[in-house]
Amino acid sequence: MTPGARLQSAIEILTGIFETRQPADRVFDAWARSSRFAGSKDRAAVSDLVFTVLRHRAQLAAATGADAPRLLAFAALALLKGEGATAAVALADGTGHAPAPLTIEETSALQQADLPLADAPSWIRLNYPEWLHPEFELAMGSALEPEMAALMERAPTDLRVNALKDTRDRVMALLAEEKVVTEPTPLSPWGLRLTGRANILGLASFRDGLIELQDEGSQLACLATGVRPGEQVVDLCAGGGGKSLALAAMMRNRGQIHACDTDGRRLGKLMPRAQRAGIRNIQTVTLGAYAAEGPDADLGDLEARMDCVLVDAPCSGTGAWRRNPDARWRLTPEMLAGYRAAQTEVLARAARMVRPGGRLVYVTCSLLPSENEHQVAAFLTSHGSFVEVPWRSVWPDDVVQPPETGTEAYLRLTPVKTQTDGFFVAILRREAG
Repeated sequence: MTPGARLQSAIEILTGIFETRQPADRVFDAWARSSRFAGSKDRAAVSDLVFTVLRHRAQLAAATGADAPRLLAFAALALLKGEGATAAVALADGTGHAPAPLTIEETSALQQADLPLADAPSWIRLNYPEWLHPEFELAMGSALEPEMAALMERAPTDLRVNALKDTRDRVMALLAEEKVVTEPTPLSPWGLRLTGRANILGLASFRDGLIELQDEGSQLACLATGVRPGEQVVDLCAGGGGKSLALAAMMRNRGQIHACDTDGRRLGKLMPRAQRAGIRNIQTVTLGAYAAEGPDADLGDLEARMDCVLVDAPCSGTGAWRRNPDARWRLTPEMLAGYRAAQTEVLARAARMVRPGGRLVYVTCSLLPSENEHQVAAFLTSHGSFVEVPWRSVWPDDVVQPPETGTEAYLRLTPVKTQTDGFFVAILRREAG
């Protein structure tokens, strides 16, 4: 592909993302499947330009005075990729698969474009929706600028070593034999971080169940549950089961994990993954609608019996914006309100299954107080039998020392503090009697 053809492909993908509001990776993958002529270098170049626009959309829109995918793509080349306006305009010659020539207005906007200066509002310079600024300011205070800047960077690719099958050092050596270079993650005892690119799903180490893709922050959230061999555990929002698999390894295949989700299609991916990992203590439950009155139609037999109920709650995903930069532009106030309502419901459903003395572990990959400590406070007000306990009180320090994240009751992980995705973890214990 010529540089012009790569640019036009990026414009088409961005147009699809903007118009359909579908996740960027889904739109890009659809383009890649239909564009067999694009080699690996072409796909990498197109992807890089698409995600550069998504990470810097507010800056580029302010620079050009428009939010059109076509002009944003040209501006990214000119201002962020160092091509300059003249070279970027020259790519639009209309030949082959290159973009059509720019209009007089587009050319003028591009030639006059300049990135916002330091006195511009933070939501423009750091590329997040203005309506979320009060929440981010409340959550981060003086750390807002470095944390939001970190959320604009690319996230590393982390792996979790399956401790049921091998040690981290040996798996690291096996990956090196497969030409995949990794290094230990600094906080998780199971984590390996890729130092380059690799097709993880095609590796023998993956097929043999030695590794799973999982961000180090997610691994730490699993450790914060404090699950032990022999316990009865519910993973109430299991999805594809990444955290269930990590919990099973912590439990050494002893005890029972009930992995639950309302999406049976996603949940159906778990058991093949568990079989590959050599895990035998997981069973899945596809959930129907929850009714607050009367027994739980799907989980009534677990009521007040569980040692630990993990609520990996549906949320805005603001802590994972490094991986999904387009998600910041898809989120709306209405969507956030919907997530908060779902969190309230799933916490109420979880509470019924916790035995006296057991714990409810509330986890989000959000940085927003309205989804985190505000939800915990509301839950404790409406569920008087539960109390908040410090996350360190259940941390398995015989496995690994806890991360240094301050002394507060909640575990907060962020790209700046822990070099992970953003996570929030609260431990809520049901009092006996």
